[in-house]
Amino acid sequence: MKKGEQTKQHIIIKSAELFNQKGFAGCSINEIMDATGLTKGGIYRFFSSKDEIALEAFGYALGIVAEQFALATHGHKSAIDKIISIFDVYADVVHHPPVKGGCPLLNMAVESDDTHPSLREKASTAMNGFLATIHQILVEGIQSKELRPDLDPGSMASFIFSILEGSIMASKLEGNNQHVALGKEHLSNYLRTYQLKS
Repeated sequence: MKKGEQTKQHIIIKSAELFNQKGFAGCSINEIMDATGLTKGGIYRFFSSKDEIALEAFGYALGIVAEQFALATHGHKSAIDKIISIFDVYADVVHHPPVKGGCPLLNMAVESDDTHPSLREKASTAMNGFLATIHQILVEGIQSKELRPDLDPGSMASFIFSILEGSIMASKLEGNNQHVALGKEHLSNYLRTYQLKS
């Protein structure tokens, strides 16, 4: 990687952590300068605006989470085990989330809902991609006869997503990982009610 590309990546990585902890509105260019050790001119050599930095930083943060989800599900053959393993990525969301500050999708969705259309669109696209991944796992579970055919993959994917993001929010709010752990436990029990007897 060339020096210029390394510098740009350095800005993206540091900005991703800042935006995920402080939000888009709460993070200033001066804070990005402090975190990166670069001047304003050094930053704007690679980005035209704070908005552009935020979009790339958000994309980078989402990529980190997607990679962790892929690692968590790898090696599991059971659809239920694959889905439950996703919760393990946020098992210690209070102290060791994949990206400092918690779930970037949740954080960006809440902040950008009515204030930043381009970030909201990117968050919406990420959510739909995650829903599609869960949906596909469920479909494969039905096709392999692990799960009952009356399971609705679309509504179940929405439910799973809501349990995950809601438990992350509650754990972050209280500074206690128990909500993610309880969400995982109860979802696991619920999914097994759709499991076909072998």
